[in-house]
Amino acid sequence: MDSMPFKRLSRGCTNIYGSRFASEHMPVDELPYDEMPKETAYRMIKDDLVLDGNPMLNLASFVTTYMEDEAEKLMLESSNKNVIDHEEYPKSVEIEQRCLKMLANLFHSPKQDGETTAIGTACIGSSEAIMLATLAMKKRWKNQRKAEGKDTSEPNIIMSTGVQVCWEKAARYFEIDEKLVPCTETRYVIDPTQAVELVDENTIGICAILGTTYTGQYEDVKGINDALVAKGLSIPIHVDAASGGFVAPFVNPDLVWDFQLPNVVSINVSGHKYGLVYPGIGWALWRSPEYLPKELIFNINYLGADQLNFTLNFSKPASHIIAQYYQMIRLGRRGYQAIMTNLTNTADYLTEQLKRMGFTIMSDGAGNGLPVVAFRLGSTQNILFDEFSLAHKLRERGWIVPAYTMAADCEKMSMMRVVLREDFTQSRCDSLVHDIQAALKALVDQEVRSIQRYQA
Repeated sequence: MDSMPFKRLSRGCTNIYGSRFASEHMPVDELPYDEMPKETAYRMIKDDLVLDGNPMLNLASFVTTYMEDEAEKLMLESSNKNVIDHEEYPKSVEIEQRCLKMLANLFHSPKQDGETTAIGTACIGSSEAIMLATLAMKKRWKNQRKAEGKDTSEPNIIMSTGVQVCWEKAARYFEIDEKLVPCTETRYVIDPTQAVELVDENTIGICAILGTTYTGQYEDVKGINDALVAKGLSIPIHVDAASGGFVAPFVNPDLVWDFQLPNVVSINVSGHKYGLVYPGIGWALWRSPEYLPKELIFNINYLGADQLNFTLNFSKPASHIIAQYYQMIRLGRRGYQAIMTNLTNTADYLTEQLKRMGFTIMSDGAGNGLPVVAFRLGSTQNILFDEFSLAHKLRERGWIVPAYTMAADCEKMSMMRVVLREDFTQSRCDSLVHDIQAALKALVDQEVRSIQRYQA
């Protein structure tokens, strides 16, 4: 019997998966000519995003992946506000200033007549904040050199090879030479003595990181400051506190790293990391107005009122600033301290479990660094497989635990890193430990079988 000929079905079906859109390729290169029903567009995009990883199992990112429903509601309700428009959204602008004052006090800003002297701005992220701080240091150095009748063509900045890539961008974009303090196989942060020895008349500043990307360790800001003071040098220090600025004050309050140190002139911190806000929001603060050259500040009035602007990005969403304020007043010092202490304790627990499995730990525990566990295979483990194999095996269980090479000068060293974020509970940590154990066993068994086949 002949098969029945295929008949094209009617496109009158109201079910999305019975519509013509379900049998067509999603638009990729060209803007489609026809409209698409809103329900269909929503469903088709949502289905596309199913292939993204589960944010709760993504242990690679420092970026916040959980917020309370009330915070999300506030963000949604203010998502149409552009905070750059001071005339239209004065309350949002006021909330930005409230956040900056709270951060200034948290970072021990000097005070004059009872008011903090620190000034700052919200940014799209710490990358923009770092760009602004670098520009400010370069401009102040250049102004001083011009006043002295000296050459201004060869500015340099001192930092470790373990800096985040945005520092390399800042140096390259703004034509600043990098003077790098190398990491070693036993030291993954800047050496204060080496850093200060690199200072010359063309040095615009020194970058110190409060929580490195590679290992989560805090660089010795006080050590750098004290070495500069001992030599009578007034070189500015910028503290990249992108991750640690919302951790150290609550877990290690006795650590001296901020505006308490006289040479610290600027600080950046990411609200979208341990500030507990969705991306992207960052903050840039200067010790006082004198450290933000007037040439970088623009006065505009074409939005309806005179206002000052000194960000690289003009438009910026009010929603993330409002979300930051929500977290600050919702949690307070006690709330942030409770969350960061829980994460620190869980990180210490994970560290001990990994040690028992034979891993070499590269991060600092007990609140002396971020709630991050950086580790690499021990000498008896890496004979059969490497960190990349383990990361791939964990990916089969949904975990994203990055394997990568260390910073320049010790880039032959492979390592892995687990970033503990707000929603990483003890229970989830136990699941990760179990899956790491299972992955190790599976990799060993696989290699043993391969050896046996080879011998046969």
